[in-house]
Amino acid sequence: MDEIKVFTGNNHPALAQAVCDCLGIGLGKAEVFEFSNENIFVRILENVSQRDVFVVQPVSSPVQKSLMELLIMLDALKRASAGRITAVVPYYGYARSDKKDEPGVPITARLVADLLTVAGANRLVTVDLHVAQIQGFFNIPVDELTGLYTLSRYFEEKRLDDLVVVAADEGMAKRASKLAEKLGASLAVGLKRRLGHNDRVEAKELMGDVEGKRALIVDDEIATAGTLVAQVASLQSRGAKEVYACSTHPLLSGPAIERLAACPVREVVVTDTVPVPLEKRIDKLTVLSIAPLIGEAIRRIHHGESVEGVFE
Repeated sequence: MDEIKVFTGNNHPALAQAVCDCLGIGLGKAEVFEFSNENIFVRILENVSQRDVFVVQPVSSPVQKSLMELLIMLDALKRASAGRITAVVPYYGYARSDKKDEPGVPITARLVADLLTVAGANRLVTVDLHVAQIQGFFNIPVDELTGLYTLSRYFEEKRLDDLVVVAADEGMAKRASKLAEKLGASLAVGLKRRLGHNDRVEAKELMGDVEGKRALIVDDEIATAGTLVAQVASLQSRGAKEVYACSTHPLLSGPAIERLAACPVREVVVTDTVPVPLEKRIDKLTVLSIAPLIGEAIRRIHHGESVEGVFE
């Protein structure tokens, strides 16, 4: 296992290549394509026997195809006698289905964990899970990285005064508190109500003072941007003079880009845990690379060092 091998599917090859560049190695050679009958085929094109292998693949749009590519790659590597296989999943799809909160619903986040393990993953590396409890769905080691420090460095360099960090909801309060501490800012927490399963959100309350201040909304992901738009309006109605936003995962699905373009938010800063195509890179959207963080985590795992030290 003295040699690192990094492979990827078709979801985010640019990120996998950037990770390899950080490690100073070439990207592993593999064929990954779909037959006319929609079956996915994978062939590993180099020797991985007893190597330390990492597969970089977010489970993001197209979600089902990305997940199946990942599972089939893990199986192919297991059958090729890889020494250790680490699934590097920067965005863990189905993470919101983490509990049985109404009759007749599945716990799909647990199902995905079981699938990854059965397919051949000996370890998981991911970034900012929707809830940390998902780690408990695995019987293999899980390393949860965070984009918080990448985002905080960006805003430290902007040196915004009169700054208040606003947690998008109660679940983000702990992460927002860490970001506020690093930026020397005050903290506020938004309360919201999700209306059914159609991505409609109502901003209800705000715990904290934002009047006359620059507000920085922090959330783990931006899907349709409904939450963000509602909170920007809420903060402005409470006297915030400028509103910024940051998030680790820019899913930007459905009407998200149109909403962001029309929204008075000053800037939205995200990482590239999922691909952001050129047509979605509007002027107010800033995309930061997560590759150095993932590359350092891979290096530490390979050499048997603490992954927690990657944040120091």
